[in-house]
Formats: sequence, C-alpha cells, structure tokens
Amino acid sequence: MDVIGQYEQFSDIDLARLYAGRFSPAELATKRLLWDALCRGFFDRYVEADDTVLDLAAGSCEFVNACRARHKIAVDLNPDTAGFARDARVVLAPSDDMPEVGSNSVDTVFTSNFFEHLPDKKALLRTLAECRRVLRPGGRLLVLMPNLRYVGGRYWDYFDHHLPLTHLSLVEGLRLGGFEPHEVIPRFLPYTVKGAPVRIRPWQVRLYLRLRPAWRLFGGQMFVAARRR
Repeated sequence: MDVIGQYEQFSDIDLARLYAGRFSPAELATKRLLWDALCRGFFDRYVEADDTVLDLAAGSCEFVNACRARHKIAVDLNPDTAGFARDARVVLAPSDDMPEVGSNSVDTVFTSNFFEHLPDKKALLRTLAECRRVLRPGGRLLVLMPNLRYVGGRYWDYFDHHLPLTHLSLVEGLRLGGFEPHEVIPRFLPYTVKGAPVRIRPWQVRLYLRLRPAWRLFGGQMFVAARRR
C-alpha cells in the first residue's frame, strides 16, 4: 500500500506536486475501501475504542479515517492532507518535531510506508525519539513498510525512497530508539496494489489476512509492533 509520505528535504509545494499525480481519484477511492478492510481485519486489534491514535505521515488519511479510535491526529508535511482527514486533527509538522502534540499524550503511533522516505538513519532515530516523546509509557508504535529483503530493486521504483531497511535492521533501530518490538512479521502485505492486473476488492483483502501462508508468498511489506520502554 503506497501512502503519501513525508520527506523533510522537499518543500510543501514539492510534496503536493509529487503526490498529486501518483494516484488517480479511482485509485484513492479503492485505497479507502482496502484500508477499511485492513483495519477491520487486522489493525483494530492494536487500537482501543478510547485511544488517542497518531497517524505519522498520514498522507491521504486512509488509516486514520478507518481506525476506530476516539481521538485521532494526522501528522504530515503535505498541506493537502487536511483535505483528506474526516475526523482527525491535522498537524502539519516534520516527523522529528511535533510541538503541537503533547508529551505522553498518545496511545498508539501508526506509520505506513514512511520510514523509507527519510533521508538517513539519523533522521529515523530523531523520528523515533519524537514518537517516544508523544507516546504514553507503554504506548505502542506500529510500523508498516517495504522490506528491502523481499522487494529487492523495486524498492527504488519511487523517486522519494531513500532509506532501505529490512525487518532485522528496523528492529535494531527501534531498540536504539527506546522501543521493544513484540511482534515482527517480515512478510505481511504485498508491496503495492498499484498497477495490479485485476482490481483488488475488500473481500480479497479479508481473505488474504486470514490466509497467513499467502503472506510468505506475496508479502513484500513488513509489519512491526513495538512498545515504548
């Protein structure tokens, strides 16, 4: 799932221009349906109804709109994000400096297809430090992103991919950043549904989530859940 990312070396105008043409209106509508199925079939288990959830690099807000948390925060550098959010507070800020989000105020930080957009591992550690600041003690960080080990050269098909990681290097980085990973799925979702030969339907997503052996065949994205130490 390719979600609008946040890359700190681009200006706001550059971000809007870069992502405006990446998905057609029909593709965005399909993504919204797919993310609703993903939340109901998988991600809901990590979010309580009364939680405060922060979607980091929320982009077109598929996750934050679909999740069932009471309080939602969508963080991104792209000003277009405000036009996608339904019931989330939008914060336009870089991932390593979110002053509008209070310390120890968030139950879960979720990020999808973002860490690969950061320029280097120092930027990743700064981002993890900021995630740790806003999370409550014991709060959870959920990371979904391409796994370089399984997508190979396709990792570089997007102009704004910069930081390559595998599930092993991501786990090391999370521990350095003050998190303890408690669930690591090296192969989870397919790398992308953009350009798929057939249109992916929500029922297919629900079926895929139940057929874990299929993850090992088609999964190009990893999923890691970690708690703030």
